[in-house]
Amino acid sequence: MPRILLASLFHETHTFLDGLTTLADFQIRRGDELFAFKGDASPLGGVMEIADAFGWQIIPTADYRAQPSAMVEDEVIEQFWNDIAPAAAKADYEAIYLVLHGAMTSQTILDVEGEILRRLRSITQVPIFGVFDLHANFSPAMAELADGLVAYRENPHTDAREAGLIAARLLNRCLTTGQRPRMQLKQPGLIWPPTGTGTANDPMLSLEAMARQFEREDDSLWSMSVVAGFSFADTPDTGVSFVACTTDDAAAPLESLAQRARELTQLGQITDPPADEVLAGLKPLPEGLTVLVEPSDNIGGGAPGDGTGLLRALIRHGVQNAAVCINDPQTVRELEAGARRIHLGGKGSRLDAGPVELEVELIALNEGRFELEDKNSHLASMCGDVFDMGRCAVVKHGGLTILITSVKTPPFDLGQWHSQSIVVEKLSVVAVKAAVAHRRAYDKIAARMLWVDTPGPCSSNLAALPYRHCRLA
Repeated sequence: MPRILLASLFHETHTFLDGLTTLADFQIRRGDELFAFKGDASPLGGVMEIADAFGWQIIPTADYRAQPSAMVEDEVIEQFWNDIAPAAAKADYEAIYLVLHGAMTSQTILDVEGEILRRLRSITQVPIFGVFDLHANFSPAMAELADGLVAYRENPHTDAREAGLIAARLLNRCLTTGQRPRMQLKQPGLIWPPTGTGTANDPMLSLEAMARQFEREDDSLWSMSVVAGFSFADTPDTGVSFVACTTDDAAAPLESLAQRARELTQLGQITDPPADEVLAGLKPLPEGLTVLVEPSDNIGGGAPGDGTGLLRALIRHGVQNAAVCINDPQTVRELEAGARRIHLGGKGSRLDAGPVELEVELIALNEGRFELEDKNSHLASMCGDVFDMGRCAVVKHGGLTILITSVKTPPFDLGQWHSQSIVVEKLSVVAVKAAVAHRRAYDKIAARMLWVDTPGPCSSNLAALPYRHCRLA
């Protein structure tokens, strides 16, 4: 029975945000606590379940995960290492399986995943396989030090669990055949904002199709990952990359993918029109639900989720039968204490204009824990089957319904609204703080979907970001 050491370290780090992501911001589970995830919708849960079919004995070490946010404190990395190092040093296992993000940075480590692999390689030479996010900034160290890391293939990330299973099957192939692949990396010198990396459209659509074709044609090519990169992380390896796991030489297909990416690069360079311009074009409001997407405050990209740019525009234009969600625990507490004049949002980013003063009608105060309606969503890959928004308030200001949460909540599951008795399907307009990953939930209910530009840290205008380390800036 092969013994597999299992560890998970998952954080998408937005290095241009204020403040730090601390240990208190991470959900941390150790040892046998990891077995609680077995069978859930996350990559970790999938791997623990498939281990039974392979006859693996899992050695659980630690699972650290936090929502996308600012630079991570070094203390987090050191504590994670201290949690997994004793088991890694015992040498009583046949392989290591890692659940990673791939775009994690700390105060002094620009390539956290590469550093963890480097430390593991200093004490073991067993095969290292695992899964990582399509929005990783894949480094040469990751390619050199791991044997088989596999990226998600869809954005929105509906296949995170399946990608984890693909990586597990490749590890099983390694253990049962004795073949040991290596990884090859190609960086084409491109950087795209998250809004340009949806896999339903080019450039990613064509690149993913090419990668799958290469896999079908060559049995020595165990996997080919198209990695979109995370443009809001300032590292030397920020940008698009292609990663092959192979027992042969994948230089030719890697170069073909790089060349095609260069040919399609303009399709990845997305810009969004101003919110006022978009709202002016919606008068009178058309039939059906209009989804207004605000990528500058993209919670899935690390933004605080309390930006007021689109909120202000909705109020200015007097939009009726509309809803928006704002993360603001301070305002929730004030509403619970009886306040009805609030100063909403605008507290999480210096790029925002600041709080909006509003007179509101309180509709409800509720707990925010809800079961995901879509167990294949990107939110499921991050948290499993349940998400907790903390204490929530629902208020009205004119024709606008505002859901105020205490925990920022990526808008990837309609249960967010339904759990608070808001029937989003019957609205005329809903604002979502996202870039692409929301589409899994909203495409099926939207009559139209329009992206708007507002002030915020996740703007698609990358030229405005103060890069220092990125070689492509």
